[in-house]
Amino acid sequence: MRKTFKSKKRTRRLFKLRYLLFIGIIYLSFDTTYAYLLDKKTNIENDNYLKMILSDTNHHFTFDYKPRKIISGAITLLSKIDLTKPSSLLSINSPTYNAKAAIGSGGHSDNYNPEEQEKITEFIKDPNPATVTRPRVYVYNSHQLENYNPKNFEIYNISPNVMMASYLLKEKLNDLGIPTIVNEFNLNEFIRINNWVHGDSYKASRIFILDAKNKYDTLEYYIDIHRDSIKKAASTIKIGGKNYARILFVVGLDNSNYGKNLSLANALHKKIEAKYPGLSRGVLKKQGKGVDGVYNQDISSKVMLIEIGGYQNTFEEVMCTVEALSKVLYDYIGGKS
Repeated sequence: MRKTFKSKKRTRRLFKLRYLLFIGIIYLSFDTTYAYLLDKKTNIENDNYLKMILSDTNHHFTFDYKPRKIISGAITLLSKIDLTKPSSLLSINSPTYNAKAAIGSGGHSDNYNPEEQEKITEFIKDPNPATVTRPRVYVYNSHQLENYNPKNFEIYNISPNVMMASYLLKEKLNDLGIPTIVNEFNLNEFIRINNWVHGDSYKASRIFILDAKNKYDTLEYYIDIHRDSIKKAASTIKIGGKNYARILFVVGLDNSNYGKNLSLANALHKKIEAKYPGLSRGVLKKQGKGVDGVYNQDISSKVMLIEIGGYQNTFEEVMCTVEALSKVLYDYIGGKS
């Protein structure tokens, strides 16, 4: 009789445990689905992510996004990513990323599919526009949709690309006292409106370069930021315990200014090597059939095409490189040693 009573009591306990476990599973499933369907609409996205980054350069922004505690706690425990602190994503490296549009084994290439790129990333507006009346530097991207590694950013709808690098470089140079502006026009949309093709990217960016040059007689330097198609091992270097996205200067030889632009690229390469050994991959000269060979470098003797990293680089690595590049540019433009 006593055994039967104990058996029934144990059965009731097991039933309660199973019931509580079932309720817990239902709650977590509902909470996850609800967070995905509703919180996804209020996620951080590219512009707010950039504001977070720029907060380190004398600008202060806050986020209203607060993910559900159970979900964020579980993810933090399992992956060391704190959903309440997007900056925790920056420390995650993901060398396995392999996007369809990021094909290539090395060297500067103008060949990528803009339609495929638009599935990965998108045009990004400047999150911190500022009035600069007498700029010396103009930063732009002939290929605005060249992307970096987006893994671990999907929950925030963040898709890092070269435009982020341009905005960050603009902020850094302005903070260093080098007046800088950035192109804010959507070149892909401009190309579509004019019924052009991807091969007309440099023609499109040229129009805006000339417009800026005509508007500001103080402009001296023009920087076209790209990212390369090389893999992680070749595009990354560790300096002082931090990973950097490596730099490559590209100079077109099919224009009358190639000699001066080549000298500029070589000078900056040497300055980078002196401060950050191994960060620069050197200067790549391009000419002949099948390449642009001009890259708008006929407009001025101070036009730079700079590849920052490759498609597998994290944006943290790109940020480290932009910081380093801004300091080298400051020394060079400011006439420092």
